[in-house]
Amino acid sequence: SKGNVVTPADILEQHGTDAVRYWSASSRLGADAAFDPQNPTQVKIGRRLAIKVLNAAKFVLSFPVPEGARVTHALDAAMLATLDEVVRDATKAFEAYDHARALEVTESFFWTFCDDYLELVKERAYNQADAGQASAALALRLALSTLLRLLAPVLAFAAEEAWSWFEEGSIHTAAWPTPLEIDGDPAVMKAASEALIGIRRAKTEAKASQKTPVARLALTADPVTVDLIRRAEGDLRAVGRIAQLDLSTDEQRSVGFTIDAVELADGEA
Repeated sequence: SKGNVVTPADILEQHGTDAVRYWSASSRLGADAAFDPQNPTQVKIGRRLAIKVLNAAKFVLSFPVPEGARVTHALDAAMLATLDEVVRDATKAFEAYDHARALEVTESFFWTFCDDYLELVKERAYNQADAGQASAALALRLALSTLLRLLAPVLAFAAEEAWSWFEEGSIHTAAWPTPLEIDGDPAVMKAASEALIGIRRAKTEAKASQKTPVARLALTADPVTVDLIRRAEGDLRAVGRIAQLDLSTDEQRSVGFTIDAVELADGEA
């Protein structure tokens, strides 16, 4: 009835098309979608996601991929193996006309990719003298290509813009992503992410900046977790600015880890 509708023009002008598409795509078919023009929370989240996609793409593309690069590092392979599962889940959801589920699983991985994996490997990806640089740079590029195509049905304009920075043609005519089937253990990614969160927490509890150098950090975990963390030890040390990372095994522990000591570098507070 007259006066009982909200025209989209102002919202589109204020927040952008991708943000509104995100709000719409967050609701499942047949479900009512609440909208408050005074506080469009989902629209704002969509705008934040679109901006993050553009910023993350610029960052990933700043790392050169050497000719003949291959994915050789355990953490890189683990990330891509995890992404393969996201591709399978999102594809299955779209085939079942559940676009909201496809967006949910893709967005969840994207934030883990940005907050954890990208932070873990950025030092290695930047350092061209590091033997693992090519692996990190290639894994980042492969993940970006896949994520942009997964997000393109929703973030149509942001995905198209980022795609144009390193690929020819429109992302909307590109092939839908398929699993890369690179041999990797997703558990490595999960363990590294949890360890990174633990390291960040330990620094916060020590009232230290995340950039504060650490002379020594001691961590105890069950045997399986210790083995997984060792595969990403170099990246964890780099992102945590840790000179010495001591990993101890507790045979009695069923799962998980504890950080036993954090010794800041001399002169740091």
